[in-house]
Amino acid sequence: MFLSNSINHVTFLLFLSLFVIEPFCSSAAPVYNYCPTNASYNSTATFETNLKFLLESLVSNISQSDGSYSSAMGLGTTSVASGYFLCRGDVSLATCNDCITTSVTEITQLCPNKTESIIWYDECTLRFTNTYFDPASTEPGASLWNGENISASDLGSFNRTLFGLLDDLVEETANSNSARKFATGDIEFAGSSAQRRVYALTECEPSLTSSGCEECLQNAISTLPSCCEGKEGARALLAWCNVRYELFQFYNTNATSPPSSGNNHYALRVIFIVALVIVSIILLCGVCYFIFKRSRRKYNTLLRENFGEESSTLESLHFDLATIEVATKKFSHENRIGEGGFGDVYKGILPDGREIAVKKLSHSSGQGAAEFKNEILLIAKLQHKNLVTLLGFCLEAEEKMLIYEFVPNKSLDYFLFDPYKSSQMNWSERYKIIQGITQGILYLHEHSRLKVIHRDLKPSNILLDVDMNVKISDFGMARIVGVDQYQRNTNRIVGTYGYMSPEYAMYGQFSEKSDVFSFGVIIIEIVSAKKNARHVFSDDDDLLSYAWDQWRDRTPLNILDKNIKESCNQSEVIKCIQIGLLCVQEKPHDRPTMAQVVSYLGSPLSELPFPEKPINSNQSGLVQRMVVGGSSSGSTKSINEMSVSIFIPR
Repeated sequence: MFLSNSINHVTFLLFLSLFVIEPFCSSAAPVYNYCPTNASYNSTATFETNLKFLLESLVSNISQSDGSYSSAMGLGTTSVASGYFLCRGDVSLATCNDCITTSVTEITQLCPNKTESIIWYDECTLRFTNTYFDPASTEPGASLWNGENISASDLGSFNRTLFGLLDDLVEETANSNSARKFATGDIEFAGSSAQRRVYALTECEPSLTSSGCEECLQNAISTLPSCCEGKEGARALLAWCNVRYELFQFYNTNATSPPSSGNNHYALRVIFIVALVIVSIILLCGVCYFIFKRSRRKYNTLLRENFGEESSTLESLHFDLATIEVATKKFSHENRIGEGGFGDVYKGILPDGREIAVKKLSHSSGQGAAEFKNEILLIAKLQHKNLVTLLGFCLEAEEKMLIYEFVPNKSLDYFLFDPYKSSQMNWSERYKIIQGITQGILYLHEHSRLKVIHRDLKPSNILLDVDMNVKISDFGMARIVGVDQYQRNTNRIVGTYGYMSPEYAMYGQFSEKSDVFSFGVIIIEIVSAKKNARHVFSDDDDLLSYAWDQWRDRTPLNILDKNIKESCNQSEVIKCIQIGLLCVQEKPHDRPTMAQVVSYLGSPLSELPFPEKPINSNQSGLVQRMVVGGSSSGSTKSINEMSVSIFIPR
């Protein structure tokens, strides 16, 4: 709190010193705005998101700019949004901030759904486009006038004086050695009644070359005779530069002209103000540096406390909380896409346009912290097309979050166990999903740098991308085992009923054959579109027992989902049922490896081994009663079934 107040106090002094130079002011309405009728976009386009982040970026960078700033958001040719603001060279930072903030609000209201627009105020200009504005062109632009006409008798003297002044200012602006290409000046001209003065201003965007700036200003000046001949005041507004003249002083001379040698009071005042600004900036920088160093130490401590020696390798994956809050609209309800035992899941959009899924650890989730750490350390080292991609994590301000690629088609159970959606899922899609799951698990078991046992394979952890490609997710329960290690034991059994192998549920023994068992259950569920579940007190067969009975009676197609019975490849279906039953055999050594499963999927049906009967109904009921009855917490239901797990203390 003390540091926050200190920053506010120093910032206030800095702004106060700037207000001494120039009163706070801003035009109530824009001078002109350019909104082309042939440059519109669909409101659902990526450009809309990029434009939103672009305008936010422009506003957030006002205080760090010297009155001008450019940025671009997005990739590609039509979705990229590039933009720029330029504050008049004689206005203060406060006035610049006020003008640009107003411009950002007004430009989207005056020019809705446009891929390019420009808005001009007296004190600033703001523009954006998805293409390019040519500095050498007079379009887009505008020529405007105000005031009365110069008398006919004075017109010749006025024009000679005005355009001579403008030519001098163009040269001064184009050849400026300062950070700004900006110049003002005034000169007397002889009128019929008395001597009068004309005041003028020329300005270019600082990024233009000297020749480019001169060409732009000359083009702007060339538009004045045809529109504003003989007017007492006029301006030419182009995308890259602008020109203005009046018979009154419309700019701030304190910011643009040096004091006369005789005005010592003015010189002392300027020196005092400059010194105050410099001291304020030094103090502000010192405070910010102190806060940054303290925050960095705190963050590094958090990483070391959570990840130990691995912390240094994970720094590149860290997202700051502010970025995630902007991406998810501060975790708004409309961005919430799921809920699990771990916590809520939110959709977000990063500034570069990437869609993400943010898995936010609930503060009340006792089991989540360990799984959070495990998932980061594990999946950060795994890369495969059938595994969900971890983009990073956030560990800040008591928050723990995992940031994944966004997978739009939710999870397999969302399609499989809904009567309507499963009817839309043909056999070729289901077979493709089985193959994708097979490849993902094979990578975990044999082809990755690590040998990984997932321990919680189930349809809700099988995500599907826009093309229905498999993305295995939720590695919070996963464990690394030695390459030459077959089996490990645990006193903490985690998983989901219906998918846990009997040796794991009853004795805490897990191996790659535990994942094979879960995979076998999933295959039978994909074929039948039914869950492997039975009521605790029911004597009816569960799905695996029913599938075995039909296999034994040589009627395996009886378990097939009726929605695809007429259109499926029966040979492939029977092969998948046989592979599923091979995977759920009671003894682990009777189950195939995932490498063998890959071989079976590519082999004729006649070459597959014959499965033994899976765990019988009595044993299945015993396991179910142990798991459900022995748990103090039961299962945690989730909206999108992202992680529904049971934890059993032993």
